[in-house]
Amino acid sequence: MAAELVEAMNMVKSFRVSDLQTLLASMGRSKSGLKQDLVGRALRLVQTEYSPELLKNVRQLYESRFPKTSGWLAARRPEGISVAYSSLSSSPTATSQGADYLNGISKPIPTPAPEVKLVPLPFYQTLETLLPPTELIAHNNEKLQDSQCIFELTPNQADQIRNASELRPGIRSIQVVLRICYTDSIGVQEDQYPPNIAVKVNQSYCHVPGYYPSNKPGVEPRRPCRPVNITPWLHLSNATNRVTITWGNFGKRYSVAVYLVRVFTAADLFSQLKLCSVESAERCRERIQDKLRFDPESEIATTGLRVSLICPLVKMRLGVPCRVLTCAHLQCFDAVFFLQMNEKKPTWTCPVCDKPAPFELLTIDGLLSEILKETSEDIEEIEYLTDGSWRPIRDEKERDRERERSNTPEYPVVDICIPEANGHSPAHSSTSLTGKSGSSSSGMAGVTGGAAVAPGGGAVVDLTLDSSSEEEGGGAGGDSEDTEDSADSPAPKRGRYNYDKDLVTAY
Repeated sequence: MAAELVEAMNMVKSFRVSDLQTLLASMGRSKSGLKQDLVGRALRLVQTEYSPELLKNVRQLYESRFPKTSGWLAARRPEGISVAYSSLSSSPTATSQGADYLNGISKPIPTPAPEVKLVPLPFYQTLETLLPPTELIAHNNEKLQDSQCIFELTPNQADQIRNASELRPGIRSIQVVLRICYTDSIGVQEDQYPPNIAVKVNQSYCHVPGYYPSNKPGVEPRRPCRPVNITPWLHLSNATNRVTITWGNFGKRYSVAVYLVRVFTAADLFSQLKLCSVESAERCRERIQDKLRFDPESEIATTGLRVSLICPLVKMRLGVPCRVLTCAHLQCFDAVFFLQMNEKKPTWTCPVCDKPAPFELLTIDGLLSEILKETSEDIEEIEYLTDGSWRPIRDEKERDRERERSNTPEYPVVDICIPEANGHSPAHSSTSLTGKSGSSSSGMAGVTGGAAVAPGGGAVVDLTLDSSSEEEGGGAGGDSEDTEDSADSPAPKRGRYNYDKDLVTAY
């Protein structure tokens, strides 16, 4: 009993804050405070309330932190300590002198580590597992840790890599990739790099994707976490391959795995999408009718739904309309552009509602595909009606132009481009320019009193005439003698620019 108590206390001293909080919470104790407070509280708990259940919890937490896996080298244990695991049938108390030791105490028989499952990736098809998910273990208190794993390729695997086709120069369709994620057995885990990561394969550092700069102010750059291709640095033989991972130890727990995979391109996924996931036009109409069906409990009746024919990703007309089955909207995005963008920067997010859009839930809209073939390029929006039919929505500017054309009155066309012999601009007059006329004959005479009749039928009006001159001219409209006198009067003086001074053309 005393030996087990000392062993449990030594295990507690090696716990992290998260382990201490888990232990205290499982026994109904407070888990708040600094690490030294948590350690003291846990030690008092072990000393005062020692029980088989408490010892079991302590051992499980200790084994989850220090699992035993043969794929990892001495980074998992202090240097200079030999390894001689006892058989699975032996108990922790019956461990021989050659048992594995860690932190000065004998290590109990480890239970299987929690199984970590990585999320499947659309662009990668797993062919074989070369190293299952294994936790990165820190062997000292340094912030930067080095963890190493080893594996070998079989002749068949090496031949698969050699004979694989090239997606582009230097990149084969069959690859060996390294994946890293959080150590969590709940659900599937996405790829997640630890801080300050560096990967060295057989003494050569390989490329790890860098950070993408953010266009939004105040948002830190993010690193696209994707599998790391380590194929170019491997020994394609029966020689042992060594992978060393440098990572930042800042409290998070990470696991690493190595897989032999087949890599797909965006064109490959698009071919799969067209072959396996196309929603028929009839099913799309039923979906529209369900959305527009009258609801007696609703105060608002929806008579139509507008859908844009412009892709929200690239602001261009849709080529292959695609959407996610779990999304509530009918708006589509272009499948080709969506797959190409996720091939370069995998986010798998719906560009319309920002909800998850995994490849397995993508579908091509058969009805909207037919509409795109039937409509012209200038139609950018349509409206679905309650019966499943649709109608095009023309642009507001186009409708305004049509409205203006229909309401604009017709005016006579005036030709103002033909020069006259006397240097004046033409003044085509389809309307009369009489100042004060009582009849057609007197009106023409009245014009000659303050205006000159142009040969083309227009009239040149002297705007410098005052009202008295205008009245005199108008009063003499019926006197032929005054008309003759005005004809004998000298011609108006011309300026340097060869046009009549103070004369403008009347239209």
